[in-house]
Amino acid sequence: MGNMKWWQLSLVGIGCTIGTGYFLGSVIGIHLTGASIVISFVAAAIGTLIVFLSLAKMTANDPQEGSFCYYAGKAFGGWAAFSCGWSYWCSNILIMGSQLTAISLLSQFWFEKIPLWVFSTIYAVLAIIVVLTGAKGFNKMENIFAVVKTAAITMFIILAALVLFNVISTESTYKPFEESFLHDGYKGLWASLIYAFYAFGGIEVIGMMSMQLKKKEEAAKAGTIMLIGLAIFYVVSLLLAISMVKTHDFKMNESPFVTALSKTPLDFFPHVFNAAVIIAGFSTLCAALFAVTNLLVVLAKDKDAPQLFAKKLKYKDLPLASMLLAAVGLLASIITALLLPGKIYEYITTAAGLLLLYNWMFILASAWKIEKFKMGNKLVTVIGGILLLAGISGTAVEAEVRPGLYVSAGFAVLILIIGIWVKRKKSEHTQNA
Repeated sequence: MGNMKWWQLSLVGIGCTIGTGYFLGSVIGIHLTGASIVISFVAAAIGTLIVFLSLAKMTANDPQEGSFCYYAGKAFGGWAAFSCGWSYWCSNILIMGSQLTAISLLSQFWFEKIPLWVFSTIYAVLAIIVVLTGAKGFNKMENIFAVVKTAAITMFIILAALVLFNVISTESTYKPFEESFLHDGYKGLWASLIYAFYAFGGIEVIGMMSMQLKKKEEAAKAGTIMLIGLAIFYVVSLLLAISMVKTHDFKMNESPFVTALSKTPLDFFPHVFNAAVIIAGFSTLCAALFAVTNLLVVLAKDKDAPQLFAKKLKYKDLPLASMLLAAVGLLASIITALLLPGKIYEYITTAAGLLLLYNWMFILASAWKIEKFKMGNKLVTVIGGILLLAGISGTAVEAEVRPGLYVSAGFAVLILIIGIWVKRKKSEHTQNA
């Protein structure tokens, strides 16, 4: 029985959600669609909230350790639980690679001559140490990270507002919203949706951690307040950023918020905010590592992974084998990210975001079947599904982000084939027993 309060889960949710997907990945969306990126973020917030409320409803009615994977299996059978679990595991491995690449690049802001692999190794080891502290230690660290991240966004909003109202002088001659609202027409807006959704990724961790709530029915309240708060923060801060800088002046390897205040006398800001972005990325890295480590234990218990991964140490109840496999996946992700040139962060981010959205489709479909929704709930679920499909299909219309679609599709098809094969083997074993 857990003893976590709803507001504590909200804080952990913020800690798990705000990462380089928002602080850095949003710049890709800005380049694709310009000022209309705020529409993408509003649409993504609505879609994410619908998915979370569906997950929270199933959790309240039937609390389960495996959360969304269990519900997928309950609704559609063993192949769905297997596919859901392993696609989530793969997406989080990609997220870890994405975050690690980003925070290593950002660390070179101060130390240009230190190779990326050195920073990647340091951050990977530190993330493993955080997860080794167990669930309580992880919760405390994520609470601290959440405060730092929200403070950084608040600081930007205040400073940007002071600049716009001419309280702080700036060298920029750009007037707010001088450019076209739809930078690349509706195609750019459509393609940018995936990056907005990616910035809200993390609701699955809240679903898994809702088992620790004192009152399980408060999971919906915790997630709703967290997501509404995040949406307001995201939209306001992005509106301010794009009102201060031309679309083409945003740099792909720099946070849009640093760029927005680069032509002001605030020399300290890039350093402070760069540190905040690194903390944000590290926080999301820890959350992804925590998620894959614990999910693999559930998969092993359900016989969707080797039984070795279900074993836990007496020390803080840690699943050592599960963590070691996550570390191997993390290492592979680092090597891939460091060997492949150019747009690897963009491709990994796209693929990870798409794998997350595939899982969210599973959540909506599972809730539709299990909860037997009334007409109003069905309509809301359909709207959520349309928004998710828009985010997925948008990656096909822009050549720049299309490779991420191919990578995620490859992962999804491979996992589905293995899932069907595993289900068949289980059936044969049961019949022969």
